[in-house]
Amino acid sequence: MAEAESEATHAFERRIPEGDVRARLVCRDCGFIAYENPKVVVGSVAAWQDRILLCRRAINPRRGFWTLPAGYMELQETSQDGARREAWEEARAEIEIERLLAVYNIPRLSQVQLIYRARLLSPEIAPGPESAEVRLFGWQELPWAEIAFPSVRWALGHYRAALETPHYPVQANPPGELGNY
Repeated sequence: MAEAESEATHAFERRIPEGDVRARLVCRDCGFIAYENPKVVVGSVAAWQDRILLCRRAINPRRGFWTLPAGYMELQETSQDGARREAWEEARAEIEIERLLAVYNIPRLSQVQLIYRARLLSPEIAPGPESAEVRLFGWQELPWAEIAFPSVRWALGHYRAALETPHYPVQANPPGELGNY
């Protein structure tokens, strides 16, 4: 709160501060630097038995396409709590986090995505305010042509591979995929 109040009283310009190599928002009067940092997205590949939870987006970007329950972390919450909150907000789903599945870097959007493997505590799901529809899909039913983002495809593939491999390591962007979509 203090930082937000402080920023409201400053007149900022974008320039490279002394001793830095990147352009930053710097107060013209006092030199205060308002750092802009990547956003952390948290989400899960959540399953009930062998069916995976997907949400059809009711908002842009990619309205009408399917995605995992995921979104931006809030202040004062853990990444696991954020993934649980997003599952509830988007699909009214209660989940148990099993483990970290992947960390994806999306530099074009200044995002870092933490995707967890999770178990639905019940098959009872319903659309939240950001979802037009929610559904549990078997692997052969996944709507691949209607997937919202490349990182959703990556996470689904990593989830599938993790089911078949004991001690599957935490994954990252696939080779050659820089996340600049």
